[in-house]
Parts: sequence; structure tokens; C-alpha cells
Amino acid sequence: MRSTSKALLLGLAAILAARLFAMAVMPLADTSEPRYAEIARLMAVTGDWVTPWFEPGVPFWGKPPLAFWAPALSIKLLGLSEFSLRLPAFAAMLGVLALVHAFAARRFGVSAARWAALVFATMLLPLASAGAVLTDPYLALGVTLSMTSFLLARRDGPPWWRYGFFVGLAIGLLSKGPLALVLVAAAVLPWSLLPAGRAQWRALPWIGGTILMLALALPWYVMAEIRTPGFLQYFIVGEHFLRFVDPGWQGDLYGTAHKRPYGGIWLDWLLATMPWGLAGLWLFLRPGQDAPLRTRLASLARDPLRAYLLLWGLAAPAFFTLSGNILWTYVLPSLPPLALALGAWMADHAPTQGWRARLPAALMLLTPLAALTLGALSLAQPERYKTEKQLVAQAFARMQPGEQLVFVGSRPFSARFYSQGAAGQLPMDAVAAAPALPGAGARLFLAVEKNRLPALRDTLAGWRLLPLYASRRYVLLQVESGAVAARDDAAREAPAATAATGLAANPPSPAP
Repeated sequence: MRSTSKALLLGLAAILAARLFAMAVMPLADTSEPRYAEIARLMAVTGDWVTPWFEPGVPFWGKPPLAFWAPALSIKLLGLSEFSLRLPAFAAMLGVLALVHAFAARRFGVSAARWAALVFATMLLPLASAGAVLTDPYLALGVTLSMTSFLLARRDGPPWWRYGFFVGLAIGLLSKGPLALVLVAAAVLPWSLLPAGRAQWRALPWIGGTILMLALALPWYVMAEIRTPGFLQYFIVGEHFLRFVDPGWQGDLYGTAHKRPYGGIWLDWLLATMPWGLAGLWLFLRPGQDAPLRTRLASLARDPLRAYLLLWGLAAPAFFTLSGNILWTYVLPSLPPLALALGAWMADHAPTQGWRARLPAALMLLTPLAALTLGALSLAQPERYKTEKQLVAQAFARMQPGEQLVFVGSRPFSARFYSQGAAGQLPMDAVAAAPALPGAGARLFLAVEKNRLPALRDTLAGWRLLPLYASRRYVLLQVESGAVAARDDAAREAPAATAATGLAANPPSPAP
């Protein structure tokens, strides 16, 4: 047993090390990561810890500040890098992992806790979110803290779990907003109708806890509205109502709506839980599979712990079922209960010999190996990634004082971040007449999408366009005026002419 426990802990350490490696070497890929990274960078640069800024002069009303506070503070402490920006999200997911372990240890035993931690750490979405510049890890931390605290709280127990429920809600309010309240209530309120749920409800300090939650979260909402009036209208009505009921919502100030078919969140759940989701479905459907649905629901009601995990696991995907404006990361807060259920089952039923004993270990290798592969590939072939890190670096390495990098048409968020806001943007039809185009003796660096390169060549037919670098989506061009082109041609031809003159004056001796 001791050797098995040691192997599980070593396996968990190896999984986390693989993720640390990947998050340190992989570039920030469009769209979400560099967008949020740039907001955090601006927060660190400006010192404005109340209003997140989408770009100078444009407040970002789309999300509360916790997911920007944490990486901005990390920048202050560790400097600006992919690692420093991603480290807070890694810490948040470690917190979720610790809560999964603590819950399982108290409810199912130490062995189940270790299995549950390993299952959660090797699910696709939790591993991907650990060390990603996103808001979802912080929401997952808040929801998991509330859900675990609600079930572990005791009237005569330590105050941590009793007040942890409300601290978790405050974390959720500061990371995603009222959505955190909805996801927690969707699981806790139905479960509280059961006798076990009513007992847990009475164990919480509702008055003191609510005051604590409001004291932690409400001041920022008030200050944000005072600093930038209109925030509450956009955030509460737009982000928390229109975004979900209108798949093609046109009110998004910072991007485009994620239009998806209704019910697509369940396919996202299957993807997010790989390679464990199908096993979890089998585990839930297996008991009494021949019994009528009414009988199985009654059986579920008699098992309050299983009912609690089921309600928790269904909260996010059920809520987003009728929303067409979704991302796969939205199911993250509902994944810990799947890990808990599988961990409890594996502790009691996992085979110890034969291929079935090796199967869980093989499944646990899939996502860490994928992280290692992606990290190695980002070092060997960075142009495969949807990022302009290398393109910006190539341009800046060649630019002289006074020269500029301009993106034609669209300017991706990764270009904004890696240029620290210095990269410009021009529409295609304004390029020829743009004042940014160089005069005599100057150069300009243009980045254009590959499919728009022929149109740009036609637009700038009188200029010399020298291709310098090609990323996955863009081509970097050095644009030179006629004077610069003639000067460069002369500079290249001068050595050849000198060499030819020397040969004419001193012809080589004939070979013996």
C-alpha cells in the first residue's frame, strides 16, 4: 500500500512538472490568452487596480478583475513573461486540486483522495487550464471552495469550512461575476430539499457569511461603476443575460460572439473530461441500469452524497444548454465531482493485476504527454502556433529608431501583447494613402494575412516589398521607398563592381 501511495504521488508530481514545462515555453496563442495578458500588463504598467483596460482609453467591462489582479501582481514580482502570467492560474488550479483531495479524503478515504486528484489532474480541460491566462481557473476555484465547504461544514466544526462557502462565492464574483452564484445555487438549492441538505443548510452562518462575501466583493463593483459609469449595465445585462440568450449578440465590445448550436456544451463536456468522461458516464448509469427511471431517481435520492456530486456536475452544462454563445472552458467548475466519483470507485474497485490494472495509468499519461509534446513543438516549430510572438520579434530585431510595425486589416491580440501595444493597425483600403508609409530614406514593416498578400502587392505596386518571415497566419514584409531600394541595390552592386574591376586589372595566371 505504501509503495502504491508513493507511486501515485510521484505520478502527480510528474504531471504537474509536465504542465509547468509547457506553460513556460509555449507562446500565448490567440485569442483569449494574449487578450487577458495584455489587460494584466496594462494594469501592472499603469498601476490602476480598479479598472482593467482593454487598451489605453478603453475600459474592459467584460470580466471582474481577479483574473487580472493575479497575473499583474505576478508581473510585478517576477517580471513580464509567459511563465509569470500563467503562474497564478496554475496556483488556482492547484487550489482546486487540493480541495478535491480534501473533500475525497474526508468523505471517501485517503486512497480515494489520491485517485481523485490524479483523475482531475489528467483531465484535458483542467490540465489545459492550469497555467493558462484565463478567467475560468479562478471561477473553478471559487465554485469548488463553495461546494466542498457546504458539504464539509459543521456547526461545531472549524470556521474555515463554514465561512469557506462564502469566501468561494466572493472569489467567483470577483472572477466571473453573478454566474458563480447561479452555478452554486443550481446544485445547493435542489439538494437542500433532501433531509441531509437541510441539515447542512443549518450548519452555515448565513448572516455573517453573507456580510463577509459582500465585504470582499461589493467594494470593487461600486468603485468600478464610479470610475467608468456604464459598467454595471454592460456587465450585468449584457454579459450575464444577452450573451447567453442571443447566440449572435452584437453588443460585445471586445470581440465576437461564440455562436454554437444549442446543446453544444455537452459535446464540450465530453472533450473537456477526456479521457475520463465516458468512464464517468458508465459509472453513473451502471447501477440499476435495468430499473425504471423513477426507481433509479428514488435510489439517487436515498444516496445524498451521490446526488450532491451529480447536481454539482450537471450545474454548468445544464445552465449553458440553452445558450449558443459558449466556450468549452465553461464546464470547468463542474468537473471536480466527476473526479471525486471516479476516485471513490477506483479506490474500491480498481484491479491490481493484468491489463486492467495498467489501464488507468495509461489513461493518465495521455494529457501530460500531450502537454510535453506541445511544449517541445513550440520550441522546434513556433510558426505552427496561432501567435505572432516570433513575427513581432523578427520585426523588432530589424527595426531602427523611428520605424514601425503595422498590421494590415486585423491586428491579433498576440501582436498587441508581444509588441507591448506598439504595433499599429491599418485597413487594407487605407494602406496606400497612409501617413505611416515611409518617405525617402525610410522603411516600414507590414504584417498581412497570407490570403491578402496579393491584394497588398497590387495596392503597393510602386513599392519594394521584401518578405522577411511567415507565421501561421501572417507574412512580415519590409516596405521600402524607391530611394531606399535604389540605395540598397547600389550597396549590393558596389562590391561586385569592385571585384570585377580588380579582376580586369589583375587577371589570374593561367593554370599550369
